[in-house]
Amino acid sequence: MRNEGVSSVRLQAESSAYSRIMLCVALFLLRATLFVSTCFAQFNTDRLVTIGRSALYFEDYVLSIQYFNQVIASKPWLYEPWYYRGVAKYYLDDYAGAESDCTEAIQRNPFVVGIYELRGLCRIQQQNYAGAIADYNAALRYEPENQSIWHNRVLCHIHQKEYDTALLQVDTMLTHWSRNAKVHAMQSEVLMLQGDTAKAITALDKALQLDAYDGHLWSQRAVISMAQKEWRASEGYLDKAIHLLPKQVGNYINRAVARFNQNNLRGTMSDYDIALDLDPNNFLAHYNRGLLRAQVGDDNRAITDFDFVLQLEPDNLMALFNRALLLEQTGNINGAIADYTKVIDEFPNFWFGLQHRASCYRRLGMTHQAELDEYRVLKAQIDKRYGKQPRLSKQQMRRRSDLDIEKYNQLAVADEQEIEHDYQSDYRGRVQNHRVTMDYLPMYAIAFERESNKVKNYVAFDAAVDTFNIEHRHVLLQQLHVSSTSSVLDERTTRHYFALIDTLSQCLDSRAATASALPLLLQRAIAFTVTQNDESAIDDLSACIQSDSTQVLAYWQRAVCQTRLNTFHASQGTDIRMKTANALNDFTEAIRLHRSQYLYYNRGNVYIQRNDMPHAIADYTEAIAIDGNLAEAYYNRGLAHLSQNEQAQGIADLSKAGELGLYSAYSIIKQYRK
Repeated sequence: MRNEGVSSVRLQAESSAYSRIMLCVALFLLRATLFVSTCFAQFNTDRLVTIGRSALYFEDYVLSIQYFNQVIASKPWLYEPWYYRGVAKYYLDDYAGAESDCTEAIQRNPFVVGIYELRGLCRIQQQNYAGAIADYNAALRYEPENQSIWHNRVLCHIHQKEYDTALLQVDTMLTHWSRNAKVHAMQSEVLMLQGDTAKAITALDKALQLDAYDGHLWSQRAVISMAQKEWRASEGYLDKAIHLLPKQVGNYINRAVARFNQNNLRGTMSDYDIALDLDPNNFLAHYNRGLLRAQVGDDNRAITDFDFVLQLEPDNLMALFNRALLLEQTGNINGAIADYTKVIDEFPNFWFGLQHRASCYRRLGMTHQAELDEYRVLKAQIDKRYGKQPRLSKQQMRRRSDLDIEKYNQLAVADEQEIEHDYQSDYRGRVQNHRVTMDYLPMYAIAFERESNKVKNYVAFDAAVDTFNIEHRHVLLQQLHVSSTSSVLDERTTRHYFALIDTLSQCLDSRAATASALPLLLQRAIAFTVTQNDESAIDDLSACIQSDSTQVLAYWQRAVCQTRLNTFHASQGTDIRMKTANALNDFTEAIRLHRSQYLYYNRGNVYIQRNDMPHAIADYTEAIAIDGNLAEAYYNRGLAHLSQNEQAQGIADLSKAGELGLYSAYSIIKQYRK
């Protein structure tokens, strides 16, 4: 018994020791697992930041934003992803969004000078020069010898018209960087703005001695000469500037003015041609080249130039009148009368225009209208001289903002010959330069294909669709998804969907009176939608609703199909107000049955179609409240705000849409800023 007791005690001791050993092993494994998990998480975020920075280097800014989004979602206390996402947004011209990200980064680490520099540049682009100065002051506390910050701060003071402060700061810079040509150039600019031309020229000459290969300095010297009407000298300076900066459009525009004032019309025309090769949308080049072409009898190409000007500025009366003269001269009398009428409506006492319109009326045999115009002229100015279009001369130049219609035949020049400021960081992105139309994004519909986007990392999911897939999985030929994109069908896919419709039709013929008919009807309606047969889709969806008045997906898809039909019918001139109300009612009923971000978003689109912006904005706001990652809702709400002249709200929403992956929003921001 004693031995058994000893054995029992020994077994208990061994068991206890074994338990302690196993507990230690378990704790060790747990700690090791936690360590590995921590290292893995750290590795993931570090690697995401690295990949994002690599994407920045290769100018893939939209992709980089998506990587930084993931890091921010995982570790929002890190400053780096906020900062680098701000850099990407800056490259995309989303200056408000970049400024916001920089502010977040500064809150997390206020000792990084680069963040203040970037936020300063963002504020400069938004003309918030006082805010930029505050950022540069903060940055200089940490890096007082940073020359680029001093440089940009002086330029901000110039924009603020704080010339005395700017000159004092330039003097300080000259004590540190007396051999820097740009500092002397800034000193020259400030002195010129203060009216001290002699000292300005001396300072700029010093800059040119230090760096004769800086094209911007020669451009600046040319601006001073043009202000003094020294046309030959300014042309020489611009020749040197163009040699060093052959793609600077402003230099060609200025040299054209200098050549025009020396009666060198061939050289003037050549400069405008080159300027338009570099910048096809340049207003001044098109307008002035149109005048020159008219002067030399190249009427048809002059009309082309004025057509382009009127695309840029449809209400430009100077261009309208010049085009009217050319249309009259080339025999397009009706077009000339239309242009003359628009000008005369704005300037009823423009006698020269009335005379030309009367002449056009007479050429068309419209004697009564011609006599009315002639009587208006004779009654007010009986001795008005009839004459041909006066020749251009070097005295005939007007500022672009001068709207005196009597100066219709004078070359236009910029209101002020401003010196182009060269900030220390001036980069351009690629994505935002792709022109896109300001169209609202389409609705979310029920589809067979899952939406995929390599940039926008968002998977549309709706509980009602998921429930439908689960409840009817035995009769579904294809899973249903939520998608806002519709792909163009190729031959193979078209055959597939037509075969699917045939198969569903055969199934419906045998189950018309059974409960399984409803999911089959809905599937066939979706197949009809894919094949652009919206009317048949609406018929099937109406049958679904008659069978089950609580079927959310049927109301949803019927409203989408009806809206698509409305868009087509409106293009044909049909009144769609009643049909639009039907779509609106369907979405409202669907929302009553099922509160979904996609339904609110879609109903917002219907309100857009009705031009009811307040209700549209309210619905987009509700969609965003349900799903803060719904980029399309931000995008469309942004456009709706812009249509209401609510610029700040609109750009903020477009910035958020771009951040979430809709990179075309950056193009809209850029176009609207222009």
